[in-house]
Amino acid sequence: MPLTNVYVQIYGQLPEIFKKLREGQAPTQFSLQHLKDLGFASSNYRAVIPLLKALGLLDADGKPTPAYHEYRNEALSRRVMAEAVRRAYGDIFVLKAKPTERDRAIVQGKFKSVHNTTDNVAKLMANTFFALLGLADMDAETAAVVPPRKEAEKEVPKKHEEEAHDRKTPKTAATLHYNIQIHLPATKDVEVFNAIFKSLKEHILD
Repeated sequence: MPLTNVYVQIYGQLPEIFKKLREGQAPTQFSLQHLKDLGFASSNYRAVIPLLKALGLLDADGKPTPAYHEYRNEALSRRVMAEAVRRAYGDIFVLKAKPTERDRAIVQGKFKSVHNTTDNVAKLMANTFFALLGLADMDAETAAVVPPRKEAEKEVPKKHEEEAHDRKTPKTAATLHYNIQIHLPATKDVEVFNAIFKSLKEHILD
Protein backbone atom coordinates (compact mmCIF):
# COMPACT_ATOMS: atom_id res chain seq x y z
CA MET A 1 0.00 0.00 0.00
CA PRO A 2 1.24 3.58 -0.67
CA LEU A 3 2.37 6.02 1.96
CA THR A 4 3.88 9.19 0.56
CA ASN A 5 6.79 10.83 2.37
CA VAL A 6 5.91 14.26 0.98
CA TYR A 7 5.01 16.90 3.56
CA VAL A 8 4.73 20.66 3.91
CA GLN A 9 5.67 22.92 6.78
CA ILE A 10 2.80 25.28 5.94
CA TYR A 11 0.09 22.60 6.54
CA GLY A 12 -2.04 25.23 8.26
CA GLN A 13 -2.26 27.13 4.96
CA LEU A 14 -3.42 24.12 2.89
CA PRO A 15 -7.14 25.02 3.12
CA GLU A 16 -6.39 28.46 1.65
CA ILE A 17 -4.12 27.03 -1.04
CA PHE A 18 -6.69 24.51 -2.24
CA LYS A 19 -9.37 27.18 -2.13
CA LYS A 20 -7.28 29.21 -4.58
CA LEU A 21 -6.90 26.14 -6.80
CA ARG A 22 -10.68 25.77 -7.00
CA GLU A 23 -11.26 29.45 -7.72
CA GLY A 24 -8.61 29.90 -10.42
CA GLN A 25 -8.15 28.37 -13.84
CA ALA A 26 -6.00 25.29 -14.23
CA PRO A 27 -2.60 26.29 -15.64
CA THR A 28 -1.01 24.50 -18.57
CA GLN A 29 1.79 23.59 -16.18
CA PHE A 30 1.79 24.13 -12.42
CA SER A 31 5.03 25.98 -11.60
CA LEU A 32 6.53 28.00 -8.78
CA GLN A 33 5.56 31.09 -10.73
CA HIS A 34 1.95 29.95 -10.69
CA LEU A 35 2.14 29.57 -6.91
CA LYS A 36 3.48 33.11 -6.68
CA ASP A 37 0.68 34.35 -8.93
CA LEU A 38 -1.79 32.78 -6.51
CA GLY A 39 -0.20 34.76 -3.68
CA PHE A 40 2.12 32.12 -2.19
CA ALA A 41 5.55 33.56 -2.89
CA SER A 42 7.46 32.26 0.14
CA SER A 43 9.92 29.43 -0.43
CA ASN A 44 8.02 27.45 2.21
CA TYR A 45 5.30 26.85 -0.40
CA ARG A 46 7.65 25.05 -2.80
CA ALA A 47 6.71 21.69 -1.28
CA VAL A 48 3.10 22.20 -2.40
CA ILE A 49 4.00 21.07 -5.94
CA PRO A 50 5.42 17.66 -4.86
CA LEU A 51 2.38 17.26 -2.62
CA LEU A 52 0.00 17.86 -5.54
CA LYS A 53 1.92 15.24 -7.52
CA ALA A 54 1.71 12.76 -4.65
CA LEU A 55 -2.06 13.32 -4.52
CA GLY A 56 -2.36 12.68 -8.25
CA LEU A 57 -3.57 16.21 -9.04
CA LEU A 58 -0.43 16.89 -11.11
CA ASP A 59 1.46 14.47 -13.32
CA ALA A 60 5.24 13.98 -13.18
CA ASP A 61 5.75 17.01 -15.46
CA GLY A 62 3.58 19.26 -13.33
CA LYS A 63 0.60 19.27 -15.69
CA PRO A 64 -2.88 19.20 -14.12
CA THR A 65 -4.53 15.78 -14.30
CA PRO A 66 -8.25 15.04 -14.79
CA ALA A 67 -8.48 14.82 -10.98
CA TYR A 68 -7.21 18.43 -10.76
CA HIS A 69 -9.97 19.60 -13.10
CA GLU A 70 -12.59 17.64 -11.16
CA TYR A 71 -11.33 19.15 -7.92
CA ARG A 72 -12.10 22.63 -9.23
CA ASN A 73 -15.79 21.68 -9.21
CA GLU A 74 -17.05 22.78 -5.78
CA ALA A 75 -19.67 20.03 -5.78
CA LEU A 76 -17.01 17.34 -6.27
CA SER A 77 -13.94 18.78 -4.55
CA ARG A 78 -14.29 17.02 -1.19
CA ARG A 79 -14.97 13.65 -2.83
CA VAL A 80 -12.00 14.10 -5.20
CA MET A 81 -9.77 14.97 -2.25
CA ALA A 82 -10.94 11.83 -0.43
CA GLU A 83 -9.92 9.71 -3.42
CA ALA A 84 -6.57 11.51 -3.65
CA VAL A 85 -5.82 11.06 0.05
CA ARG A 86 -6.64 7.36 -0.13
CA ARG A 87 -4.28 6.95 -3.07
CA ALA A 88 -1.40 8.77 -1.40
CA TYR A 89 -1.88 7.44 2.15
CA GLY A 90 -3.23 3.93 1.66
CA ASP A 91 -1.18 2.46 4.53
CA ILE A 92 -2.89 4.73 7.05
CA PHE A 93 -6.33 3.44 6.10
CA VAL A 94 -5.16 -0.12 6.63
CA LEU A 95 -4.56 0.82 10.27
CA LYS A 96 -7.71 2.94 10.67
CA ALA A 97 -10.59 2.96 8.23
CA LYS A 98 -11.61 6.42 9.44
CA PRO A 99 -8.64 8.03 11.19
CA THR A 100 -9.32 10.95 13.53
CA GLU A 101 -7.25 13.23 15.74
CA ARG A 102 -7.39 10.55 18.44
CA ASP A 103 -5.30 8.36 16.14
CA ARG A 104 -2.57 10.97 15.64
CA ALA A 105 0.06 9.02 17.64
CA ILE A 106 -0.58 5.87 15.57
CA VAL A 107 -0.41 7.81 12.30
CA GLN A 108 2.77 9.62 13.29
CA GLY A 109 4.36 6.34 14.36
CA LYS A 110 3.52 4.80 11.01
CA PHE A 111 5.28 7.60 9.13
CA LYS A 112 8.31 7.30 11.40
CA SER A 113 8.66 3.52 10.99
CA VAL A 114 7.95 3.30 7.23
CA HIS A 115 10.16 6.22 6.19
CA ASN A 116 12.74 5.94 8.99
CA THR A 117 12.36 9.61 9.90
CA THR A 118 12.93 11.66 13.01
CA ASP A 119 10.07 12.48 15.36
CA ASN A 120 9.93 16.03 14.01
CA VAL A 121 9.64 15.00 10.36
CA ALA A 122 7.08 12.29 11.20
CA LYS A 123 5.06 14.94 13.01
CA LEU A 124 5.11 17.21 9.93
CA MET A 125 4.00 14.29 7.75
CA ALA A 126 1.13 13.55 10.13
CA ASN A 127 0.17 17.24 10.27
CA THR A 128 0.07 17.36 6.47
CA PHE A 129 -2.08 14.23 6.35
CA PHE A 130 -4.62 15.52 8.86
CA ALA A 131 -4.79 18.92 7.14
CA LEU A 132 -5.69 17.16 3.88
CA LEU A 133 -8.12 14.89 5.71
CA GLY A 134 -9.99 17.99 6.83
CA LEU A 135 -10.53 18.93 3.17
CA ALA A 136 -11.96 15.51 2.24
CA ASP A 137 -15.32 13.83 2.59
CA MET A 138 -14.26 10.30 3.46
CA ASP A 139 -17.86 9.13 3.84
CA ALA A 140 -18.62 10.11 0.24
CA GLU A 141 -15.67 8.02 -0.88
CA THR A 142 -16.76 4.87 0.96
CA ALA A 143 -20.49 5.08 0.85
CA ALA A 144 -22.18 2.21 -0.83
CA VAL A 145 -24.18 3.14 -3.92
CA VAL A 146 -27.30 1.17 -4.59
CA PRO A 147 -28.06 1.20 -8.34
CA PRO A 148 -31.66 2.14 -9.17
CA ARG A 149 -33.86 -0.63 -10.42
CA LYS A 150 -34.86 -0.62 -14.05
CA GLU A 151 -38.28 0.76 -14.77
CA ALA A 152 -39.52 -2.66 -15.88
CA GLU A 153 -38.41 -4.16 -12.56
CA LYS A 154 -40.04 -1.58 -10.32
CA GLU A 155 -43.61 -2.82 -10.56
CA VAL A 156 -45.15 -6.01 -11.92
CA PRO A 157 -48.55 -5.26 -13.47
CA LYS A 158 -51.42 -6.72 -11.51
CA LYS A 159 -52.68 -8.56 -14.56
CA HIS A 160 -49.36 -10.38 -14.89
CA GLU A 161 -49.43 -11.29 -11.22
CA GLU A 162 -52.89 -12.79 -11.61
CA GLU A 163 -51.81 -14.75 -14.68
CA ALA A 164 -48.79 -16.11 -12.81
CA HIS A 165 -51.04 -17.10 -9.91
CA ASP A 166 -53.42 -18.87 -12.26
CA ARG A 167 -50.56 -20.84 -13.77
CA LYS A 168 -49.43 -22.02 -10.34
CA THR A 169 -52.94 -22.98 -9.12
CA PRO A 170 -54.04 -26.43 -10.34
CA LYS A 171 -57.39 -26.44 -12.11
CA THR A 172 -60.09 -29.09 -11.52
CA ALA A 173 -63.01 -30.09 -13.73
CA ALA A 174 -66.37 -28.51 -12.89
CA THR A 175 -69.02 -30.86 -11.42
CA LEU A 176 -72.77 -30.41 -10.88
CA HIS A 177 -74.65 -31.65 -7.88
CA TYR A 178 -78.44 -32.05 -7.70
CA ASN A 179 -80.50 -32.02 -4.54
CA ILE A 180 -83.89 -33.67 -5.12
CA GLN A 181 -86.55 -33.44 -2.43
CA ILE A 182 -89.59 -35.77 -2.49
CA HIS A 183 -92.70 -34.98 -0.56
CA LEU A 184 -94.59 -38.21 0.12
CA PRO A 185 -98.35 -38.17 0.49
CA ALA A 186 -99.88 -38.88 3.85
CA THR A 187 -101.13 -42.41 3.14
CA LYS A 188 -100.72 -45.88 4.51
CA ASP A 189 -101.18 -47.52 1.11
CA VAL A 190 -97.93 -49.34 0.31
CA GLU A 191 -98.75 -49.48 -3.39
CA VAL A 192 -98.64 -45.69 -3.60
CA PHE A 193 -95.08 -45.62 -2.27
CA ASN A 194 -94.04 -48.48 -4.58
CA ALA A 195 -95.35 -46.57 -7.57
CA ILE A 196 -93.47 -43.39 -6.59
CA PHE A 197 -90.10 -45.12 -6.11
CA LYS A 198 -90.56 -47.13 -9.30
CA SER A 199 -91.11 -43.91 -11.24
CA LEU A 200 -87.99 -42.32 -9.70
CA LYS A 201 -85.88 -45.27 -10.69
CA GLU A 202 -87.12 -45.27 -14.26
CA HIS A 203 -86.93 -41.51 -14.97
CA ILE A 204 -84.02 -40.28 -12.81
CA LEU A 205 -81.71 -42.98 -11.50
CA ASP A 206 -81.55 -44.94 -14.73
